Amino acid sequence: MNHHDTGAADPASADALAEQTAEAMFRRDAASHLLGLRVIAVRPGYARVAMVVGAEMANSHRICHGGILFTLADSAFAYACNSYNKNTVASACQIDFLAPAQIGERLEAECEERSLTGRTGVYDTTIRDASGKVIALFRGKSYRVTGEVIAALEADGSA
Repeated sequence: MNHHDTGAADPASADALAEQTAEAMFRRDAASHLLGLRVIAVRPGYARVAMVVGAEMANSHRICHGGILFTLADSAFAYACNSYNKNTVASACQIDFLAPAQIGERLEAECEERSLTGRTGVYDTTIRDASGKVIALFRGKSYRVTGEVIAALEADGSA
């Protein structure tokens, strides 16, 4: 378990801050709204995001487009690495596609922090279908930039 300065005095406060940060991010996350993503769970260094594969998300093989799967995983990664209310961006990401996702399937992307040292972190995201079958594995590397998510949203009037 990683321990970080979240600005919260106890685990319950850290969980509440993570949830508030995710709510603030989601309000401004146009890509997540476009794809119908839902944030299922968030806590420090962790997020679970779900979506249903729509027909408009299919490629020419009539399976979910890899770019959509990448976006689902990247979104879970974003909620996990920003869960400390510190502005954090991706510095590198990679994905392995293991199985096709079909139109109409509900997918969940579960992201877990593996390392957080200074400004950099490593996060692994697993996308699964409703039966638990692994669809894709994603690894994201994060970099913390200046500012805080909630403070930044409040400052520009979006919170």
